Amino acid sequence: MRSAYRAVSGLILLGVVVQLVVIAAAWFQVLNDVDNGGVFDNNTRNWAHNAHSVVGMMVIPLLAVALLVISFFAGVPNGVRYALLVFGAVVLQIVLAFASYSVPGLGALHGLNALAVAGLAENAMRKARVARQMPAAVA
Repeated sequence: MRSAYRAVSGLILLGVVVQLVVIAAAWFQVLNDVDNGGVFDNNTRNWAHNAHSVVGMMVIPLLAVALLVISFFAGVPNGVRYALLVFGAVVLQIVLAFASYSVPGLGALHGLNALAVAGLAENAMRKARVARQMPAAVA
């Protein structure tokens, strides 16, 4: 189960990286479209905006729930605590995303919290790797 804990933590980290890549691609595509005579309005969405929504609203939250469930069986020292922190940061990320539509300045916190999600997931992944290397009596 430690391997599953480590793998899911790594997938969450990878998901955040994908989020960063696709949102940058989304807005550069919008800028390119506007430069070529397109209009920026409420209907301006492209493949990368859609990917950002799917990964952020479905994939990462499901992985965070999976990590939390796995954490109870993985035997990773402080694994449940890290899984709860990851889960809480993911929930906060979703709240910040929706709140940013009403209060655009919160978008900065949405971006900053993404880094927190990545850092917490990386920490959880590292804890599982270190726990795997320890003898069972020490862990």
